[in-house]
Amino acid sequence: MMESTPARTDACAPPKAHPRPGGGDRYTISEVAALTGLTAHTLRWYERIGLMPHVDRSHTGQRRFTNRDLDWLAFVGKLRLTGMPVADMVRYAELLREGEHTFEERQGLLEATRSDVRARIAELQDTLAVLDYKIDFYAGARAASERV
Repeated sequence: MMESTPARTDACAPPKAHPRPGGGDRYTISEVAALTGLTAHTLRWYERIGLMPHVDRSHTGQRRFTNRDLDWLAFVGKLRLTGMPVADMVRYAELLREGEHTFEERQGLLEATRSDVRARIAELQDTLAVLDYKIDFYAGARAASERV
């Protein structure tokens, strides 16, 4: 489910080494839960809402995830950290499945999210400055009281 261009895989960061890099990349839902920190319930929910579609199944019907699925889940995890609404993540996944003609809309979703993240970072930097000021104030007050 990862996007690709002729030259590279479009991922949020350089891919980490996979637990099974050599083609034996079929993971059970419990293995994926352990590797990602997501619960099996969350993985099933992602599949149900269209955020994690087309998970392969074994002949007995058990889900079998691939390294590519792990990459997608890592990207979804980053989107979650940005605060992107689930509906937007699902829309992004739908656009991805529709193909290359949706590049512009996908880019727009990501740019809007980036803007939100930058605004949150600025708020956090302001908050950090207030905390630094207060910590410095208390450190100075304590040092002054120790001199008396």
